[in-house]
Amino acid sequence: MTEGGESELDAVGRILGAAVAGGVPGAVGGVPGLTVAVGRGPRTLTSWVLGQADTVTPRPVQPDTVFDLASLTKVVATTTVTLALAGQGVIGLDDRMVKHLPAATQLATAEVTVRQLLTHTSGLPDSVKFYEWCADRDRLLRALYATPLEAPPGTRVTYSDLGFMMLGEMAAAVTGEPLDALFRRLVSEPLGMADTGYLSDSLAGGPPAGGFAATELRADGTPWIGVVHDENTRVMGGVAGHAGLFSTAADLAKFAAWWVGHDDAAGPVPAALRRDSERCQTPGLEGHRGLGWVRIGDRYDILGGAWPDSAVSHTGFTGTSLALDAPSGVWVVLLTNDVHYGRARGVIRPLREQVHAAVAAALLKPAATA
Repeated sequence: MTEGGESELDAVGRILGAAVAGGVPGAVGGVPGLTVAVGRGPRTLTSWVLGQADTVTPRPVQPDTVFDLASLTKVVATTTVTLALAGQGVIGLDDRMVKHLPAATQLATAEVTVRQLLTHTSGLPDSVKFYEWCADRDRLLRALYATPLEAPPGTRVTYSDLGFMMLGEMAAAVTGEPLDALFRRLVSEPLGMADTGYLSDSLAGGPPAGGFAATELRADGTPWIGVVHDENTRVMGGVAGHAGLFSTAADLAKFAAWWVGHDDAAGPVPAALRRDSERCQTPGLEGHRGLGWVRIGDRYDILGGAWPDSAVSHTGFTGTSLALDAPSGVWVVLLTNDVHYGRARGVIRPLREQVHAAVAAALLKPAATA
């Protein structure tokens, strides 16, 4: 689908077509299905809808197919909610977390701040398989709050699910609202993202006509459909700060178009705070992080040298990503159900890199050659 006839983006379409046909250059295999949108500012320039939402009971991806965003939850929901609360003066980014979440005793001892959690410099480990011994949300949260730090706060960058689980619980504690309701009030409703939410919330009555994209297969060969892929989030009832959000490409296009804008009144976070979140917050450390966002040069960067240093991105384990550059207004939403074919196949990273390089060649030529 093309709006505006951006023929220079044809290379992106060829890459995506090859991916669903089973071949990503430099990788073995492809992805089951995808929906992708590329835009500049408020305008969606081109979009693609290809492949299968489910290969077990064959069902094609539709424009309104809902994808499990996985760790895109961290920026679309948790970062945005946290910055919205900071913009309202409810919290301060340099507040100690224990001020807002007294139960997090390990963070209290180390005086971890909200900013350090957003930048993955809290010292918390990357991930813990709480689901292996925690039977419910309460037990998981007790284990989370008691998890010791692996490094002094502010001394290293370690991408941490646990930090964003803490942020989600903090946002709920300071407002008295569950994270899913808080996200709906502060983010999805103001931005008109009607098909985005935690499944306990706005999508509980079922998805749009396009259905849910299937993710990984269970032991019996049936896929997870409309159930969050992340195991810790399942134990938490589907609502967590690090994962659990579901959305469509069209809704994330609305989010990206708002994020790169410069209007304070149009959404939950003031423009100046959005711009600050894109700047490097981790100078001198082996990691390049904004507030929530991945910056150029980080180990998780999918943009590389083709995009300007002002660009930021984030990925999700299921095969999703979001990238944007506020000065140029260019943004890319890439949603796949890569894990439907299995984990750790080595396909999704080269696909992301190739797509974003092609977008840069088409839309960011001055920045790419400067």
